[in-house]
Amino acid sequence: MKNLAKIGYIGLFLSAFICCIPPANTLIDETDKSLINVAGENIYSRFNTPIGFERSPVQQNSFAEYLRNLPLKAAGTKVRYYDGSLKHKEVYDAVVDLDIDNKNLQQCADAIIRLRAEHFYAQNAYNKISFSLTNGFRTDYSEWMKGNRVVVKGNTTYWQKSANASNTYKDFRNYLNFVFAYAGTLSLDKSLFNKPIKDLSIGDVFIIGGSPGHAVIVVDVAQNPKGEKVFLLAQSYMPAQEIQILKNPNNRQLSPWYSANITDELITPEWTFKANHLKGWER
Repeated sequence: MKNLAKIGYIGLFLSAFICCIPPANTLIDETDKSLINVAGENIYSRFNTPIGFERSPVQQNSFAEYLRNLPLKAAGTKVRYYDGSLKHKEVYDAVVDLDIDNKNLQQCADAIIRLRAEHFYAQNAYNKISFSLTNGFRTDYSEWMKGNRVVVKGNTTYWQKSANASNTYKDFRNYLNFVFAYAGTLSLDKSLFNKPIKDLSIGDVFIIGGSPGHAVIVVDVAQNPKGEKVFLLAQSYMPAQEIQILKNPNNRQLSPWYSANITDELITPEWTFKANHLKGWER
């Protein structure tokens, strides 16, 4: 039961590049400092905020703090696909230093699921690690820890005890690989809640659930005294690849930050979203 959201991407993979790009957002016309600190080792230290903007406060040990402090590989590092080959498309400004399996599983929605799950695993909040499969079946990591495994027979899905109780990181990753195989943009989209752009915050997701579909996650937010926001986006893509911090193709002076002054479309290097595609994890 391979998730349909992972099949049939090819047509839109090509058409995603064939679109009319609107005039560049002019929230910030010029800057007197570099927005990229090549010596920075995480998102917070690698990307300076635009002039007049300060990072939005986040709670300690929150998902937002986790994302803002994601470790990055050395500046100039290329994204690798699951098979070790390089992604040469210049659509990103940094590569998240998070290993990727050698299976073609961790694609767009999966990378977002991975980040959410890794955060809760590090916090020992195992009961919060839960994702729905495409057929709607809820897959709780707390059940997996007990040695239960999900059995899929046609349209029937159920838990069955078939392993020893364990909570090793290896078993956690096996759980994620199972979720990746049976979940995707369709299921993740249904699990999230609509949010207005004005309330955009770290951890929110721009998502189009479907076959094909795509999803990117907000990994940092800054705001100026007028209340205007800018944000950073991360994604994986198809085929499975390392998580990357996206460039802003519409405003090189602002890139990699994006303006939240979105009235219609959010154009990212490999996909175009609408403003109403923004969703959050909690109401």
